Amino acid sequence: MTPSSPTGLIEALAAAWNTHDAEQLASLYAPDYRGEDVGEAGPVLGRAAVRRSAERYLTAFPDLRFEVERTIVQDRVVVLVWRARGTHTGALIRIPPSGRSVQVRGVSVLDVEAGQVRRGSVIWDLAGLLRDVGLLPDLQDEA
Repeated sequence: MTPSSPTGLIEALAAAWNTHDAEQLASLYAPDYRGEDVGEAGPVLGRAAVRRSAERYLTAFPDLRFEVERTIVQDRVVVLVWRARGTHTGALIRIPPSGRSVQVRGVSVLDVEAGQVRRGSVIWDLAGLLRDVGLLPDLQDEA
């Protein structure tokens, strides 16, 4: 079922992430979806690529929880400010599991048409993730 409003689509996206349903998540994207994600080596093209990307994150963080903090809708563009939390128990971006809890904030800019995401740009705190898994130093000032 296609959500009837941008707000309904965002709720469906968050629910799919939080139930770890990569297939349902992919169904919310247009077949010709084109997106960018700072955590991907290249463009994310089509539903199959969305599903594979989601499966990588869900494998790396099997307890992943996604929270939408703010939504801005203007015409066909939806901007999400979000936070994701999970425990790094699987490999991600060639980073072996650390067992550490992570918290990442990000922004997604989505072009929505006919109840599906057609284009997207996902920008998130990759450096924060690397700090949380122990690969970058903490930002605390040294006294």
